[in-house]
Amino acid sequence: MQVRVLCFGILKDWLGAEADTVELPHGATVAALVQQLAARRPSTVLKGIAVSVNSEYATAEQVLRDGDEVGLLPPVSGGSANEFAEQQGSTLLTREPINADAIVAAAKRGEDGAVVIFDGIVRNNSHGRLTLHLDYEAYEEMAEKQMRELASAARMRFAVRHVTMIHRLGRLQVGETSVLIVVAAAHRGPAFEACRWLIDTIKKTVPIWKKETFADGAVWADGEPFPADLAVEPEAAHEA
Repeated sequence: MQVRVLCFGILKDWLGAEADTVELPHGATVAALVQQLAARRPSTVLKGIAVSVNSEYATAEQVLRDGDEVGLLPPVSGGSANEFAEQQGSTLLTREPINADAIVAAAKRGEDGAVVIFDGIVRNNSHGRLTLHLDYEAYEEMAEKQMRELASAARMRFAVRHVTMIHRLGRLQVGETSVLIVVAAAHRGPAFEACRWLIDTIKKTVPIWKKETFADGAVWADGEPFPADLAVEPEAAHEA
């Protein structure tokens, strides 16, 4: 059988392409696929990755089927971005600049006692190196689904009225907003807690990656480790 393998972030550089078709025996698992790829292209970059099958996170034991689309996901680093007036909020990936003021204003309602905002912006340095710009890419179908699920979970878990999450893709310059989260609620405590939980969880589970270009070179940003139940890797990580 054949499966289509998609790579993102640093794994795209490792594969040498965005996608590849891999032959596997019938009944092969996710773990078997990863092990086969590791044997073809030995590298430590497969250590700590997650794997998706047809845009859903998969376990190592999941059995693959002919025609499956398999994403290899390194640890992760989000219409118009400014048209938000829904009662419960929205999630969006966009390549347009994010107008934070307009989106925050659209989120407010008379019953709200607090609006908490996380506005992540591109800074001009990282680890002592001068940043020229950032490039964001995503497994878009999967990222949008993950963001919708997180917004819904936050509304239920923290009993907040409104959640908006927007993440930029493409090239961003210093000072531009890369990710915006707006949480509106009757009380400040739940709004703060929901906003913090959302950004921390996005950074760990939503398949979005960041490439940093400095005055002296470029590098894919190290991501936070996947939760243990999502990590899939070869039995032994080989040196390149």
